[in-house]
Amino acid sequence: MPDEKTQDTRPPAKRAKWIQWQKPMVTVLYAAVPPILGAVYFFGLRALLVLAACCATGFLCEWLFVRRQGKPVTSAVFVTCVLLALTLPPRTPIWIAMIGAVVAVVFGKMAFGGFGANTFNPALVGRCFLYVNFPKHLTSDWAAPFAGGIGGFGAWSADAVTTATPLDQFKAAGAVAPIRDLFLGNVGGSFGETSALLILIGAAYLLYKKTANWRIMLSVLAGAVIYSAILHGAGVSRVPPPHFTVFAGGLMFGAVYMATDPISAARTPPGMVIYGVLIGVLTVTIRAFSGFSGGVNFAILLANMLAPITDYAVRAVKDKRKAAAALKKEAA
Repeated sequence: MPDEKTQDTRPPAKRAKWIQWQKPMVTVLYAAVPPILGAVYFFGLRALLVLAACCATGFLCEWLFVRRQGKPVTSAVFVTCVLLALTLPPRTPIWIAMIGAVVAVVFGKMAFGGFGANTFNPALVGRCFLYVNFPKHLTSDWAAPFAGGIGGFGAWSADAVTTATPLDQFKAAGAVAPIRDLFLGNVGGSFGETSALLILIGAAYLLYKKTANWRIMLSVLAGAVIYSAILHGAGVSRVPPPHFTVFAGGLMFGAVYMATDPISAARTPPGMVIYGVLIGVLTVTIRAFSGFSGGVNFAILLANMLAPITDYAVRAVKDKRKAAAALKKEAA
């Protein structure tokens, strides 16, 4: 038994709340509701189980890191896990989704120091880890969406299997899916990425609440559209028409929910434009000239890596111009 003189008589620290709810993060969760509803409608109620499994796993991982510090888990962990889940194919096994959540939170965020310190978008760190390590489930095991009536709200999961997404079909045979199906979401793909309409609703809410930057969204899409138009117009057969580039796959979802992450994105206005255009151009390049049908995930991670130096270069140019203007004024 320790001596009374050595006992710590300080009052115990006040227990922190379990969760620190951050208003911007809550706004992103609200903005994710349309794609979540779309995931259920097109692919069944199992989508909610995948979401719950990812969120529970991510919460536990972050709690294990912050509990000794007496800090709460930030609501950003739910944003990470929800976005990760929405990028997964509908037939992804639950245990694989949970591994993705572990990698996203532990290696994508906590390893860098926690909330606000991550270099890369945590959800994409988890998603790309799964993409590389579980290629069968992430690249070739797709579900055909429900269509008509209440859709997947009346079923557990989509049992019908489709062998390819619109991007896979184009890469294999040059087939371009109807723009109506791409816009509404009646195509194979990941949970939350198939319906451009629902993603645009989420984007409108984010912009209305001033939670996401419009420069990044617009620059990503503009970069992809202009670059794909140039290559497609030049007769590069591997590059689809611009409308297909934007609406097929995860480009729209990535532009709205992933590229706009304020921690891992560029922060100066000119830097945001450069950052966004880079993502759009890299996405088109990876899709056309690599073995991957997609590409936006890797494009955003590469742009995350270059975001700090982009901002540094923008500030350096701005400072140089100010200095030159000041010298010119003194000389006059």
